[in-house]
Amino acid sequence: MIEIPEANALAGQINQTLAGKRIVRVVAGHTPHKYAWYYLKPSKYPDFLLGKTIDEASSYGGLVEIQAGGTIILFGDGVRIKYHGKGEKHPLKHQLLIEFEDHAAFSASVQMYGGVWVFPAGALDNPYYQVAREKTSPLDSQFDWTYFQTMMALPGVQKLSAKAFLATEQRIPGLGNGVLQDILYQAKIHPKRKLHTLSNKEVQALYEAIKSILAEMS
Repeated sequence: MIEIPEANALAGQINQTLAGKRIVRVVAGHTPHKYAWYYLKPSKYPDFLLGKTIDEASSYGGLVEIQAGGTIILFGDGVRIKYHGKGEKHPLKHQLLIEFEDHAAFSASVQMYGGVWVFPAGALDNPYYQVAREKTSPLDSQFDWTYFQTMMALPGVQKLSAKAFLATEQRIPGLGNGVLQDILYQAKIHPKRKLHTLSNKEVQALYEAIKSILAEMS
């Protein structure tokens, strides 16, 4: 899956390479894929995107959102995004290909499974997307010690293992196994340790590891 650091890096790269480009061609659903998820039908995507200009990209948890004139392009999970400069060959297989006025392009290809959603802003009713947008990211200053203590005090949380606390139930969207082990290793906490057994010093170490590891990787 795309995790917080990768999503943040991808959003930054998209802002550097695609912002301001005008869309002139859209191919969606070119390669059939049983586990590629779309908004409505991919045949609608050209209607949503043609003539629009890329505004900016943002990351929410493990999702990458691109805004283009009131339309949202959203990627998550097992989607590989590639930029293609003018004259470069495009992949033979893809679930979304967008070409720009300057002849550059980018493609999105689903690996095992993944979402390639294009929709009018506010139209996607996806709980993972909504939670990712609502929750505070560890990369934000609002994810402070007080916020973390509030998370730890939620009902039932103290019975969980450190691993389950960090990587389940969308408590921290976009935090998965890719960064989990590094965080727990730095905090010197075994993945199976129950939260109620942690000392105050260990809880502080866990918080600091989340902040530092994710910032370092992003």
